[in-house]
Amino acid sequence: MKNFHKYFIKAIKTNYPDQADRLVEDMQEHYAILSVDTAFAARSANPIDRRLDMCTYFLAFIKTLDEEGRSFEEIRKICLEVVTAYVQPRNRLHLWMKRLPALILPTWFGKIMVRWLKRKLSRKGHPDGFVATIITDPEETYGFGYGFDINECGICKLFKKHDYYQYASILCEVDEITSALAGLKLIRTGTIANGAHKCDFRFQRLKDQGIASKGNN
Repeated sequence: MKNFHKYFIKAIKTNYPDQADRLVEDMQEHYAILSVDTAFAARSANPIDRRLDMCTYFLAFIKTLDEEGRSFEEIRKICLEVVTAYVQPRNRLHLWMKRLPALILPTWFGKIMVRWLKRKLSRKGHPDGFVATIITDPEETYGFGYGFDINECGICKLFKKHDYYQYASILCEVDEITSALAGLKLIRTGTIANGAHKCDFRFQRLKDQGIASKGNN
């Protein structure tokens, strides 16, 4: 079992104990079918595509609950519970590792890493995957010197293909959680899932990185 699977299974057992075994079985069956469409992600030239395996499991989870007649808000609430539990640092070392990329960015090594990302993310590894543009102009990034635009969203493509596009925006909310844990406040004007032509990711450092939740205040 992949590491993230257990968080979805736990959410089902916690929220629907009486139907848990059947719902978990349904979710696994949905994932087995859906994952055929994202099998390319593991070997894609674009590293963002590797996120699609977990996103496929999200879709299987959402599809299972939707077929049970659960409301959008109920599904959204449980999805955010799952991802919050999944991304929480296990210890101080784990928290430091989550914040390390933002600390490295201003260094010479960070600049090399950004150049590498610029080449990789701008390529379309697969027609169903992501395409992104790295932004390094300080004037366009609130002085931070790093941001990016998602020009094509693999998540939206997957959800749209399976007629669940209205749920894709739930995963956009995940970005705020992960950014805060990295010691950053996410600033953006729109996402593809919500009708924009791109998802823009810009960041500012949190003043108090000891309390990640301040990024949402």
